[in-house]
Amino acid sequence: MNAGLVEHVERTVKSESSRAPDRPVYLVGESVGACIALAVAARNRDVDLVLVLVNPGTSFHRSQLQSLSALLDLVPDPFHSSTPQLLNFLTGNFMKMSPRFGGAGQALSEVASGLLPSLMYLADILPKESIVWKMKMLRTASSFVNSRLHAVKAQTLVVASGNDELLPSRDEAERLRGTLKKCRVRHFRDNGHKILLEDGFDLVTTIKGAGDYRRSRQTDYVLDFLPLSDDELEKAIDRDRLLTFATDPVMLSTLPDGKIVRGLAGLPRAGPVLLVGYHMLMGFELGPLVTGVLRSTGIHIRGLAHPFMFNESSDQLIPDSSNYDLHRIMGAVPVTAVNFYKLLSEKQFVLLYPGGAREALHRKVRIC
Repeated sequence: MNAGLVEHVERTVKSESSRAPDRPVYLVGESVGACIALAVAARNRDVDLVLVLVNPGTSFHRSQLQSLSALLDLVPDPFHSSTPQLLNFLTGNFMKMSPRFGGAGQALSEVASGLLPSLMYLADILPKESIVWKMKMLRTASSFVNSRLHAVKAQTLVVASGNDELLPSRDEAERLRGTLKKCRVRHFRDNGHKILLEDGFDLVTTIKGAGDYRRSRQTDYVLDFLPLSDDELEKAIDRDRLLTFATDPVMLSTLPDGKIVRGLAGLPRAGPVLLVGYHMLMGFELGPLVTGVLRSTGIHIRGLAHPFMFNESSDQLIPDSSNYDLHRIMGAVPVTAVNFYKLLSEKQFVLLYPGGAREALHRKVRIC
């Protein structure tokens, strides 16, 4: 483990913590960077840290890279860079780079495409020594951190790619969830090792969806809410597109004189407002309602949802707890008297379904 690198990150973390002692410090690390983040957390248990570990290198000893590193010394210099795994380890897959990087990302993708027929020439700019050094750093970092996982108390989110070409990230995420005290996992089945560079992935959206964004030492679902980005709204609308097409919902509102009109002209433009509903379609009607009002008027409705959606135990009790991520991104909060009061005091538009989960499931299931 590179002690100097850990100490450098540690100094930065302590500086940020002292500058804003009431706010958490977010530490994002990919591969070997995830090992460094864990090392810093193990050495600074008194600092309020939120770790985001992306395809963490703690699984090195169970990966293809372990076998490749053992054979690397036997591979002649002109041929080492023709191994796809090693190239990906050093450079990432630029073919999947997001167009959000603009001209630079497109240029890198074009350069990579042009280099594909001539991979042998990369040996001149990616010498074997670079690969050996990086492999050694990952091996020692993995060993160091795995022996100290018991000391990590920080809130942790593990982002795991299901199509990781280098590390068994999916299995490693589950291992870390069982080892670390406060750990949540989000799987991305179709993404590769360099998921942070790939199109369609948004780190902030992932953190928000997992419920790991907070402004202070304690999570406050009312005040921690961040407005939706354009991409998040479009994805929410797209998720309900089939339901909207099948049901063709119509919105009606009542004007101050009591006249019922088609559309939302009668909806107040300033809160606080309480909207009371009935679960007609097992709760599926919520999505088109909230996104329809937001798109038409710019008014964001905050729903009061079952506390189970926010309970960390839901990660172990249901196959894919990320099904609830969109609710958190859309601003839902656990249904409690305190949260209800906070939303109204913040002049929010609040959506309440008194029948709750039992109504949505037509009293077929009891949720405690």
